[in-house]
Amino acid sequence: MADIPFPHLSKDNPDAEGVVATWFVDDGATVSEGQLVAEVAVDKVDVEVLAPQAGTVRIVVAEGEAALQGAVIATID
Repeated sequence: MADIPFPHLSKDNPDAEGVVATWFVDDGATVSEGQLVAEVAVDKVDVEVLAPQAGTVRIVVAEGEAALQGAVIATID
């Protein structure tokens, strides 16, 4: 199992919240390692999030919801 964390994007404010802007996969989808799974945003910075390994995605933070940098937004089994 691997966690997909919200990336650290704000070095000036490590406790900053961001938003899961878009999920490109559905909960329960099978993904390949390196596949684009989400886009997240902090302030005016948008970043793509890739799957760290192949497996089944379990979404923890829904699209449009806020999360702290470093928080788990999904897992892969």
